Amino acid sequence: MSGRFGVVDGTVRAGTYDFVAGRFMVKRDLGKGNIAWLEAGWAETGWRSPGQPHVYTYNTNTKAWQFYDQYPIKAGDTVWLDLHTDSGGMWQAWLWWSNRWNLLTAQKLPIGGSAFVEQYVEVHADAKRPGRIDVPPVKVDNVQLRPAAGGASRFWREDVSTLTGVAPGQQQRSGGYCLDWVTRFDTWNAGNCPT
Repeated sequence: MSGRFGVVDGTVRAGTYDFVAGRFMVKRDLGKGNIAWLEAGWAETGWRSPGQPHVYTYNTNTKAWQFYDQYPIKAGDTVWLDLHTDSGGMWQAWLWWSNRWNLLTAQKLPIGGSAFVEQYVEVHADAKRPGRIDVPPVKVDNVQLRPAAGGASRFWREDVSTLTGVAPGQQQRSGGYCLDWVTRFDTWNAGNCPT
């Protein structure tokens, strides 16, 4: 899958486990509560340079956030990402930077040659310091999928089996945050609900 996330400045609190992340994920449920995944995107966290977003990856091999400071980003930028696997089952996350694709990570994960894919903005407030994190709308567009059987990428549209939790035409709302589909499912905005 590939696509582009806008970068925003959330009200993440320093010295906390708060975070805001815009990301893509590929995953497989292995059963018995085990899930293998790779995610890539941008994040602003309370534990690492609060107020400064970072390109990052996370995977279930390392079970750690990996930040890529060689790609400095700021609110107002866009981040173009691509997650895919090669014929040997090596899952890779790539970032478009300086007019070329740059490999962020390559992981041999027990996902197989195709995966369930997710696209989302996650907002997490530190459970030990409850509070609200404001998130200006994150714009996401050009989300494309590659068919499991191979072939050219295509925009993620309604003919692809997709779970959203809401009926077409309805706004998805949760905890004061809203998701608005511009074109289901390749162009959308998520962040604070309008007041």
